[in-house]
Amino acid sequence: MRAILTGGGTGGHIYPALAIARGLQNRFPDTEILYVGTNRGLEADIVPKANFPFQAITVSGLERKLSLANLKVLWQAWQGCREAARIMKTFKPDVVIGTGGYVCGPVVMAAARRGIPTLIHEQNALPGITNRLLSRFVDQVAVTFEDSVKYFSGKAKVVVTGLPVRPEIMQTDRTKALTSLNLHGEKLTLLVFGGSLGARRINQAMVEVVKRYANDQKVQVLHATGQLGYQEFLHELANNGIVLDKYVNIIVKPYLYNMHEALAAADLVISRAGAATLAELTVSGLPSVLIPYPYASENHQEHNARALADRGAAVLIKDADLTGGKLVETVENIINDPNRLEKMSRDSQKMGRPGALHDIIKSVEQILPRQ
Repeated sequence: MRAILTGGGTGGHIYPALAIARGLQNRFPDTEILYVGTNRGLEADIVPKANFPFQAITVSGLERKLSLANLKVLWQAWQGCREAARIMKTFKPDVVIGTGGYVCGPVVMAAARRGIPTLIHEQNALPGITNRLLSRFVDQVAVTFEDSVKYFSGKAKVVVTGLPVRPEIMQTDRTKALTSLNLHGEKLTLLVFGGSLGARRINQAMVEVVKRYANDQKVQVLHATGQLGYQEFLHELANNGIVLDKYVNIIVKPYLYNMHEALAAADLVISRAGAATLAELTVSGLPSVLIPYPYASENHQEHNARALADRGAAVLIKDADLTGGKLVETVENIINDPNRLEKMSRDSQKMGRPGALHDIIKSVEQILPRQ
């Protein structure tokens, strides 16, 4: 089988596409993969390192205002459509799968116009503009959240599959993870992170949380500040009289390379609300306090967080409302009520979809021509 995967701009679009590509190769041995993206997106770096053939087309996103720059974008879109058409003609794919980002537009449309089976996957609760438009033309739409179904055309064939997560997320032993991270097995573990770059607002609020739980006998904190915020966070702690060497239950790191172990060790998580993060939290059955990144496109992180909060799996705090005092109060209210913590964990696990990749591959099989 020959398959084209396309998705670009951010890791949130690229990593699901790579997971699907590997899933196809596992299901259909000898599958030939071609990844189509742009030279401007992260995919130009990430995909070749993942050992998949990569081809770039010319395309960029429209500015959401009237501008002369959009004339150039439209010209590039026309070029991108022609380039995508040539790729379809030369590669002759059996299926084309898009995972979001403006590069999907010309690639998936070029396939749909030629009758090639097409599927798109939407990671967020609020679908992106490109996927909303493409849903009218593709054979199948796979989504992560039930909440996103209502945003697609009534003619779209939508199936809720969830979002593939790394296998190690579901395979890591909690006891071994606690030992690896130098955490105490009898204490409640509060895991805090803001993404690969960290989140300054979360770091600022966490100063009060660290003050509250420093040397606490029942709670331990594992906080990843992000590389850029690490020294600033330590400086703020010092300004508040906190020197970490004195507090064995507070661990602060710039980055967690072993996130699978951190999740296995955690009892409550404080984080942003990217789709991949929430997929990992729910498949792990973890309750959370979510602070959506307010500048994400179309504020999609708030929609993601609300999908969990509305089902009891999380508490949502808007970035603008976040203070150290509010975060301490929220954490206290959760961990001091074991029944609530347990219920949040159950509600989170109900939303988890450990079979997401299997269900996406099954959806691909359903749109392939019968042999």
